[in-house]
Amino acid sequence: MEKRFSRPRAEGLSALMDEAEAANHIQREYKAGTVATLRVDRIGEPGAFLDAGTGSNHDDILLHNNQQTRPVEVGEELKVFLYRDPNGRLAASMRVPQLKEGQIARLKIINVDQNGAFVDVGAERGVFMPFAGMRGRPKVGEVVWAKLYTDKSGRLATTMVVDDEIRRASKPAAGVKRGDTVTGAIYNITEKGAFLFSNERYIVFIDHQEIPQRPKVGEVVSARVTFVRADGRLNASLRPVKETALETDSAMIMEHLKQHNGRMPYDDSTPPDIIRMKFHLSKAAFKRALGHLIKEGVLEQADGWTRLRNFS
Repeated sequence: MEKRFSRPRAEGLSALMDEAEAANHIQREYKAGTVATLRVDRIGEPGAFLDAGTGSNHDDILLHNNQQTRPVEVGEELKVFLYRDPNGRLAASMRVPQLKEGQIARLKIINVDQNGAFVDVGAERGVFMPFAGMRGRPKVGEVVWAKLYTDKSGRLATTMVVDDEIRRASKPAAGVKRGDTVTGAIYNITEKGAFLFSNERYIVFIDHQEIPQRPKVGEVVSARVTFVRADGRLNASLRPVKETALETDSAMIMEHLKQHNGRMPYDDSTPPDIIRMKFHLSKAAFKRALGHLIKEGVLEQADGWTRLRNFS
């Protein structure tokens, strides 16, 4: 069968020039990490050969039998995902990405190397995520919110910068009240706090003072609603309610004192940023716990120091 872009084969130097031109055509038109629609030119023992449009059977792209999701026929137009096989040759697979460009989804990190990460989008190979598209340093096996897009080189890529897409996909909280619990995945962490996209598609902000232990981007957490904003977004906390938090915070302060010879240079007058850095507590929570322990007769304060009474 004659190829669509067939031409007479030249000889000698002209033939070499034709081959170079054909190779440049493949490199220019078809790249690993892209989706293309190609016609089945012929079928052989290893699989179907797809027409690369160079006029040479030598340049056809192999769609291996293992990469076919169904039997294919000569002349059929196929949408395929292009990748490099173990020998570095351009190959095709009918397993194409399961989401469209611009869409976001919870995607698994399947590999990490010195250049970035690779994300499972349902295709034959993972799609690259550059360091510039990461938030934090995700590890293999972690699942993150990510978007599929085409980079400047024309290849498919992914990014964890999905704020605009989540904003468009979100909806105002309905029927939610203070004290309710919402569950979802963290999609961004800033100096002010963390942002969560709930299972109900609510955007939830968690102030850094309400985060006793910093979560990872992509981590699924449950948070307690502390405020319902007029625009339908939510403020929430990862800290337990005050009664439970008081006991937890008091126990943490006691443990810190025991590990530091029963004393510490922090009291009611210590600046909030130092309290936050040392104990991951707000100044108000720290003072509540200190006051509770002093009232119980466990602690005493003097000259800017807090001490355990009867420490030995």
